[in-house]
Amino acid sequence: MSYSIAEIDIADLNPEDITLDQLTNDWEIHQLKKGHRFSTDDIFTAYIASQCHPCPKTLLDLGAGIGTVGLLTLSRFPNAHLTMIEAQQISHQLAQKTIAHNEINQRVRALRGDIRNPNLCVKTFDLITGSPPYFPTNKGVISPHPQRAACRMELRGSIIDYAKAASLRLKDDGIFVVCFAAGDPRGFQSIQESGLHCSLRQDVIFRADLPPTISIFVAQKRSCIFEHAPPITIRDAQGKWTKSYMAVRNFEPLPQT
Repeated sequence: MSYSIAEIDIADLNPEDITLDQLTNDWEIHQLKKGHRFSTDDIFTAYIASQCHPCPKTLLDLGAGIGTVGLLTLSRFPNAHLTMIEAQQISHQLAQKTIAHNEINQRVRALRGDIRNPNLCVKTFDLITGSPPYFPTNKGVISPHPQRAACRMELRGSIIDYAKAASLRLKDDGIFVVCFAAGDPRGFQSIQESGLHCSLRQDVIFRADLPPTISIFVAQKRSCIFEHAPPITIRDAQGKWTKSYMAVRNFEPLPQT
């Protein structure tokens, strides 16, 4: 079944519809007040990406949305250049607004288009990131808000499309880092189906008394040894943030337990 995806134009919004929020110590990000906003999933994806490649020069963020994952990753590599691909008009426009606001136009290229288009961005990259929607259209309620709907539901492809898009654009020694729902086997399966090899799975537990919510997968073209890392817990059983999560938020090494 196909869906017609409505678009929002930033020109039709009022100034109070958009917030300007702190993203890093140096950069701020524009978001819709009542739309899709950056999340813990984005922070973990960028954190793992920043840990798994020593010194990438070229970064690509697939389905970049408002730019959170790509910009957070870029902030860790001052000599790198970032390309972002996003299909949705409002998210692309907000990302452009953020890039201009932070005066990083020379370091970031924002493309509007579908990541499944092989002719869009034919370059290869050292480090590719992605945080795809988690839910098939027949497994949940599609939000009436176009931006939220596209970020949550698989209206423009799924995890397999992200993996294939990454495989197509990844350098031979490059790294692909992607976030997906922990309980959905398609995360690991998609990496295999795309011809990549999974080197790391990092589960994230949102609260100590709950099962993992998301998993970050690290993949590459070359055959490798797979590691299922110990999970990172965000809040303990009492609801307090853990030292490990605070390290992730600050992009610091994880504390040894």
